[in-house]
Amino acid sequence: MMVLITYDVNTETDAGKKRLRQVAKQCLNFGQRVQHSVFECLIDPVQFAELRLRLENIIDPERDSLRYYNLGNNWKSRIEHVGAKPSYDLEGVMLV
Repeated sequence: MMVLITYDVNTETDAGKKRLRQVAKQCLNFGQRVQHSVFECLIDPVQFAELRLRLENIIDPERDSLRYYNLGNNWKSRIEHVGAKPSYDLEGVMLV
């Protein structure tokens, strides 16, 4: 399933800047960045639960926020991209 994850982390303090880096790192472990604070994650329900747990243990709920948009398995028809920085195909072949 495709899950779109967005976040807003308060970076007024050094602790907030650290949380921001940690949230981005966890999202990168499961998906690709498509905007500064927006990630597309092609994951199964167990991975989603794991990612949610990690993210929610990082943020300060009094200052930060997370949003999850479950786009399901038919996500390709629900995403359109216009403009610069096109994303790569998460289901395509990856050469290393």
